[in-house]
Amino acid sequence: MTTKRPPQIVVQLVHIAGPMKGQIQNFTDSVITIGRHPSCKMRLPADLTTVSRQHAEIVREGNQFRLVDHSANGTFVNGKRASEVVLKSGDVLEFSEQGPKVSFLAEIRESAIEEETPPPPPLPPKAAEPPQTPSPATPLPRKSDAEPPPVVQPVKAPLIIQYGPTLRSFRELPVTIGKGSQCQFVLEHPALVAQHAQIFFAQDRYWIRDLTGLRAVHINRRPVGDQAPLEANDELALTAQGPYFKFLGGGRLAEVAEPAIEESAPPGRDVPKAPPTETIDGKRLGGLFSKLRNIVKP
Repeated sequence: MTTKRPPQIVVQLVHIAGPMKGQIQNFTDSVITIGRHPSCKMRLPADLTTVSRQHAEIVREGNQFRLVDHSANGTFVNGKRASEVVLKSGDVLEFSEQGPKVSFLAEIRESAIEEETPPPPPLPPKAAEPPQTPSPATPLPRKSDAEPPPVVQPVKAPLIIQYGPTLRSFRELPVTIGKGSQCQFVLEHPALVAQHAQIFFAQDRYWIRDLTGLRAVHINRRPVGDQAPLEANDELALTAQGPYFKFLGGGRLAEVAEPAIEESAPPGRDVPKAPPTETIDGKRLGGLFSKLRNIVKP
């Protein structure tokens, strides 16, 4: 007999401006309260007085989410003040004018199907065997090692890239990233070349290609070589000097200040320790491109 759990809806709030810039918060609550009060699910700093203690809330209604404003200084959705509005993925929320900004993303995750089977009969006792010397462990190959190279071709697949205050949505891949005007996503970062990287969809996965020929693009601090698949929570660096992104799954890339270092990683994705980062007054030297850009809709 098989049973299926109901789907889970996950809300991601990606902070793109304000004191929590670069942070990504995940919620599965039916009501997400926002403000300075300690009870709020998304709690903003207590000294940020332009934000009310109970500023707003996001309420789940079936598979939809409604924003309700409770503040004195207002909540803005895509630049327009809103007292109550139904949200859609990609909306940018601003809590008070010139206040903190987040991008709203909602994802329905299907739960795994559980199969109930009777326990197997007990095995007959086996005769004792002499101990054996274990052989050296062999690392597991990545999935891509056992599959033919993917073919890059136009395909309908969603892609959302958040970089600073910029939020771009694409409906067709591949998307080329670089400094050149011919790129679909242009980044004026000093470390990038004209056509730097390409994101495409093949074999039911998202992939990243390094177009530089210099092994500049890294996933989890390891060069991708020619190309490699992107998996949820991968840390992506277009160069050693940035920009840095986190792949959230479902075709979503969000800028992060610097790739996180994990103590352990799945087989085939070992993450070496990184040298300490030099800082001044808590700010990382070098790195992210700070020029402000307007939010662009495709």
